[in-house]
Amino acid sequence: MRGNGLWAQLRRPPGGRDARIMLLAQGVDRTGSGVWAAASVLYFTYVCGMDAGRLGLLLGVGAVAGIVGSPLAGRAAERLPVRGLLIGCHLLRVATMGLLLVVDHFAALLLSVALTCLAERGAKTLEMLFATRIAGERRATYQALFRSVANGGYAVGTGFAAIGLAVGSTTAYRALIVANALSYLLAAALIRRTAEPAGRGLVAAVPSPAQEAAGGGPAAVPSPWRDRGYLLFVLLDLPMCLDDSVLNVGLPLWLIHHTGAPHAVVPAFLTVNTVLVVVLQLRVSAWAENPRGATTAVGWYGVTLLASCALIALSTGGGPLTASLALLAAAALVTLAELMRSVSSWELAVSLAPPRAKASYLGVAGMSQSVQKSVGPMLLTGVVMAAGPAGWLALGAASTGLAAVQRRASLRRLAALEASAGAAAGASASAVVG
Repeated sequence: MRGNGLWAQLRRPPGGRDARIMLLAQGVDRTGSGVWAAASVLYFTYVCGMDAGRLGLLLGVGAVAGIVGSPLAGRAAERLPVRGLLIGCHLLRVATMGLLLVVDHFAALLLSVALTCLAERGAKTLEMLFATRIAGERRATYQALFRSVANGGYAVGTGFAAIGLAVGSTTAYRALIVANALSYLLAAALIRRTAEPAGRGLVAAVPSPAQEAAGGGPAAVPSPWRDRGYLLFVLLDLPMCLDDSVLNVGLPLWLIHHTGAPHAVVPAFLTVNTVLVVVLQLRVSAWAENPRGATTAVGWYGVTLLASCALIALSTGGGPLTASLALLAAAALVTLAELMRSVSSWELAVSLAPPRAKASYLGVAGMSQSVQKSVGPMLLTGVVMAAGPAGWLALGAASTGLAAVQRRASLRRLAALEASAGAAAGASASAVVG
């Protein structure tokens, strides 16, 4: 079993040398992102002098730009090399971080943040496509390795940020921005050492033997925006990403405003999350190494999130120790739900897309997390938490029900795709025999 551990897998990841370099680049990228995530709000508040209204607008525009970034990157990847596009996204973020150092006008800061978020979401979609092409059927294992590397990188980044925030000077904040920009530059340099994965170029339908025999041309390349079945998957995937807001927004605010637990427990939520992701991601990914396993993980996601919401609701009924233990257990369950969602969503996004247009389909699927980051915090604070413990129970029950719907819909689409592939193979065989 030792040879199947995290370090052994990182030395020999699915996809070989290029996958190893890409994982290193992603780790460097997430380290810089961790630095900026920990410092950005304080930088805009104390260095740029923004009030809450302008800061909210800044973050909102960035979130909307992130939503647009995924489908744009997916569409571009059908026509241009994924490797070059990914390098371009990182270099764009280098430029936008540099812009933050030389401008203080709100409009310029707004543009910088919007472009940063656009490039960030575009880069994540391109990384997903790159991994899909080099890891092939073992993409779930690659995703598990990436999640472990990413969480480790974020942890290191937030540690660096803590040093700068402790100093608290304008120079220290600017040094954190420079460190973030350098991480993107190093990530781009690493990716430049990889080879373009197979499958690049315009995704155009190739006529089947049956069509060629009949003198027909190639079939039209499907569009994800006209594919109701895939759009249904993406729509149902939106609430499947709520674990992120529960962990980062719901748990801290609930602890502060609705329980007697000490505020020092709040950082422990992220500690529990980081440790469990690093330790368990590979094991959980084994459940979703194929589409059928991914649908099973979707079902368990709903049940696990329901259990977490129940613990959050119950945390108000005891003293500080009971509340702390209940919320820490809820954080552990939210993390387990996150682990299942991260591998199942990716596996199904790939498996449910037609082979001829995976890039554009994955771009649309990548919108789920961006939309959740925009809507999720408002849903939790404005609806769930406003309703008290009953709100948490309702959220858990709704998540379980939607997960069941997602599972059934995914199984139906998988069956339809398999039947279509079987029919196409039969038609090709008949054309060859004829």
